[in-house]
Amino acid sequence: MASSSSTSIRNYTFQVFLIFRGDDTRYTFTDHLFENLDQMDINTFRDDQLERGEEIKSELLKTIEESRTSIVVFSKNYMFIPSDELTNIMQCREEMNQIVLPVFYHVDPYDVRKQTGSFREAFSIHEGNVDEKKMRRWRDSLTEANNLSGFHVNDRYESKHIEEIINDISKRLNPKLLHIDDNMVGIDFSLKKLLLLLSSRLNNILVVGIYGIDGIGKTTIAKIVYNKIQCEYVGTSFLQDVREKYKKGLQLQLLSDIMGKDIQLRDISEGVNIIKGSYLRVGMENIETISLHLSELNDIQFSTKVFSKTKKLRLLKIYCNDHADLMRKEHNKVLLPKDFEFPHNLRYFHWKGYNLRQSK
Repeated sequence: MASSSSTSIRNYTFQVFLIFRGDDTRYTFTDHLFENLDQMDINTFRDDQLERGEEIKSELLKTIEESRTSIVVFSKNYMFIPSDELTNIMQCREEMNQIVLPVFYHVDPYDVRKQTGSFREAFSIHEGNVDEKKMRRWRDSLTEANNLSGFHVNDRYESKHIEEIINDISKRLNPKLLHIDDNMVGIDFSLKKLLLLLSSRLNNILVVGIYGIDGIGKTTIAKIVYNKIQCEYVGTSFLQDVREKYKKGLQLQLLSDIMGKDIQLRDISEGVNIIKGSYLRVGMENIETISLHLSELNDIQFSTKVFSKTKKLRLLKIYCNDHADLMRKEHNKVLLPKDFEFPHNLRYFHWKGYNLRQSK
């Protein structure tokens, strides 16, 4: 056989499977989101045909499996009308690499993850009426979905949130695929091994090296992996022949790929500063936890500009476990600008150690 099955591009019936529960978003946010997806010619299946308590049908499961992306709108009424759809969606993410984007519509993600608030009320109603194993699957699926990077619809105009979701979906559905030769064979084992390594990243930074003699397909495998996983990220870039290219040229390609527009650089130093700024803008938006160990730091200066970008930050922990270190650093301090405000979504704030002072 001339080509490997691992390099094939799968055909999908729907680009987006849109799932919600209850009337609190049916005629408002979810309907507006669906209409905007349709206007952008994004083929979307809207799940609003199941009756209360109805089991998921085989054709609906098939629709989920044939969708490239699932958008799950969590609202306060989500679990009052339960189904197995979310469980199947998370299974498709695990087994078929489906993209899953949670949307938290006027609901605290903590309530989704821990099944508190309205989610606890819903589960208490289902107890005794639903099999315990199925209840556990529902809980596990909620927790797993909550751990994914998604969107929080709270205090801004809904149109702005919908615009962000549409832009994100469009970017994921229309990736710039790298050319792969059709005559590649015998790379399935290496490809699966590399994808397994990358799947263990657990939201952390990960570096994986591919080594071997010239001509065995290292670059080709890297390209295949890039094509497969780039849709999972906000910004991606494939830099090839790094040693042969001028550093400024690499910076231009990286910034152009990530920011989606042409960039002009005066010199390499300017490129470094823009790259740092791009990471700050793109990376900080997805941070949910910040933990600072005081024994490893001196004075801490909090930046209003930086924290204003941490829209999803829920836990801020500043601590020192070593009493001796704490005593040695008793004259150090944490500085807060006069205009500093903690992120609105911040739920847990653990402070142990430095005195809190306002900078002048």
